[in-house]
Amino acid sequence: MPRKGENIYKRRDGRWEGRYKIGTAKYRSIYGKTYQEVKEKLLVFKAAPVPTNSSGKLTVNELFEEWLSAVKLKVKESTYANYRMKADKHILPEFGDIRYENLTVQMLHNFIEKKLEIGLSAKYVSDIVIVFKSMAKYISRVHGFRNPIADVILPKVTKKEMKLFSDIQQKKLCEYILKNPYNTSIGVLLSLYTGLRIGEICGLKWNDIDFEKSILTVRRTVQRIRTGVHGTRLIVDTPKSRSSQRSIPIPAFIIDMLRKFRKCDDFYILSGSDKIIEPRTMQRKFKSILKKAELPSINYHSLRHMFATNCIQLGFDVKTLSEILGHASVETTLNRYVHSSMERKVQCMNLLKIAA
Repeated sequence: MPRKGENIYKRRDGRWEGRYKIGTAKYRSIYGKTYQEVKEKLLVFKAAPVPTNSSGKLTVNELFEEWLSAVKLKVKESTYANYRMKADKHILPEFGDIRYENLTVQMLHNFIEKKLEIGLSAKYVSDIVIVFKSMAKYISRVHGFRNPIADVILPKVTKKEMKLFSDIQQKKLCEYILKNPYNTSIGVLLSLYTGLRIGEICGLKWNDIDFEKSILTVRRTVQRIRTGVHGTRLIVDTPKSRSSQRSIPIPAFIIDMLRKFRKCDDFYILSGSDKIIEPRTMQRKFKSILKKAELPSINYHSLRHMFATNCIQLGFDVKTLSEILGHASVETTLNRYVHSSMERKVQCMNLLKIAA
């Protein structure tokens, strides 16, 4: 058990956190799975020399490595892999050998302009710069260094309209699946009527469905993460956030279909075995279904957007829909996942009448 004055305590997420002083009024946190692990780490860090309030000759590469080592203890493996990839592929080749104190806002703005010119989207370039800004904030907070890129302006991101099917096209898709039911096609139908993400449907097992109560529980997600600039690795992890770990009631007609295909509880639904069908394979299978159904190609994630839009049109309250989708806030649900078709706009406008 921790002793008084050790600055070690157990967090709500189950991990242990220890804090140690690096200056007159600054502290740094480290994390571990057990009290003993954190205690041993603290002894090492407390014995290290105290950094001065100057970035000195430290390079961007050296400070990025420190930040990545620290953040790895706090975030999911997929998030860390995303940070690592953006650093290795974009940031460090450009700035790695530059002394941190020599960084300027203009350097970052030139970097942004160059990335946009080679065809990267404004959203992707913004994500890269946000990673850089996060590192700079950490270094400023922990070491007291000035933040040379605090005033960098992110490129303007234009929201891309999600391509969705009309009611007639959705009906056509459902009719094709009902006529050609197999594990993958049923997975598509399940996403259209529950809003499951592609990684969640890939990770769904038969024992995640309570057939008596007609409830589906999201316990895991499947995704391929980068292990370097070129390498990748498939992982099965917990859902992206606490709100994403959720239980969803399943429509009766979907449950009836699932019963016909039910197999060993520990088998994955999409494969009907203990083999995982990964997201990019599911995306290809989905495109094949659309082609056979004589429908235009759309992204698998569009199913989630169509589900949300359909639910709002049917009268779902936003709070209920937000929880079914696994969102932390209703704002996310309304701003990103609810779309209004021209048909719906016409219906709404026709509700207006001349006052009597």
